[in-house]
Amino acid sequence: MTDDLATLSALLKEPGQPDTVFEAFGEITQRLVGHQLFTLLYVDGQEVARIYSNRPIEYPVSGRKPMGPTPWGKHVMEGRQSFLGKDKAAIRWAFFDHELIESMGLGSVINVPCLYDGKVIGTINLLAPEHHYREEHVAPVERLAPLLVPGFLAARAAAKAV
Repeated sequence: MTDDLATLSALLKEPGQPDTVFEAFGEITQRLVGHQLFTLLYVDGQEVARIYSNRPIEYPVSGRKPMGPTPWGKHVMEGRQSFLGKDKAAIRWAFFDHELIESMGLGSVINVPCLYDGKVIGTINLLAPEHHYREEHVAPVERLAPLLVPGFLAARAAAKAV
């Protein structure tokens, strides 16, 4: 884990941000906990916008969706807590697009809020087949999450500049 922190920290200095760090984050989390779908969403008022996706056909970058009041939103966005969904029932509980998720063979999820200045500025979303994720998979992702703060802030600033 220390090497992963050092790797991501060093990459922040490199050109090509934020994709350079986003891609490395995807590779590191693949090795640490595994995933078949990895996306990043930044918070923009009452909406979230996708700024990274390893499967852009199904989940394209710049896709936006409103964040209405939901139990998942209360837990992750308001409560600033990670969400572990171990099975398809949890996916159905949390996400309106559960049919697309399930059609991709996915049935477990880790969502980690990325915090800055006391607020959720984005979410890290890892999905895998049903029953893949367990409690011990959440902490390694949470430890790396702060290194995505600059990327989330840059994405938000770029969107506001358009």
